[in-house]
Amino acid sequence: MRSLDNIRMEENEIVKSQLLSYMGLGNLDIGYLFIGMAVIIFILMILVIIQIVNTSKLKKKYLKFMQGKDAKNLEKDIIGLYEDNKFIKASAEKNKKDIRELYKKLESTFQKVGIVKYDAFKQMGGQLSFSLALLDENDNGFILNSVHSAEGCYSYTKQIKNGQCSILLGEEEKQALDIAMGMGV
Repeated sequence: MRSLDNIRMEENEIVKSQLLSYMGLGNLDIGYLFIGMAVIIFILMILVIIQIVNTSKLKKKYLKFMQGKDAKNLEKDIIGLYEDNKFIKASAEKNKKDIRELYKKLESTFQKVGIVKYDAFKQMGGQLSFSLALLDENDNGFILNSVHSAEGCYSYTKQIKNGQCSILLGEEEKQALDIAMGMGV
């Protein structure tokens, strides 16, 4: 005869076998199943701890961001920053436009100057005569020549286009032009 303990063990094995067979794991030892489940539970606990730490960091950042503010004040601050940003962009565009206009105007202003003082007749004892070259960015302008003599002072101009004059230049006028164009002494 079989003992009562043997009968109970056989019944448990039948129940275990039927349950595992129903799940498709009929030949699997329950010990391996428990070890596998313990490993999965351990990994899930680690992932939960990592998520708790990340949530805690995010909460600290959020509290620091919201420190002393409620939602309405924060919304007003953000709208104010947006308006300031729009104003700054508009101002920057206006400044760029103004700067372009100034550069355009500066092209036609006299930017280059050359002057040579000389004694026209070598008799007056001083360098009262002069040649003055005034040129814009494109080397357009004029030369003003003022000649002083004992009888008086005579002034005349010569037009300069692209660094050239259609009228023959005197030595002092040529020197003044070279200085203005950055080629002279």
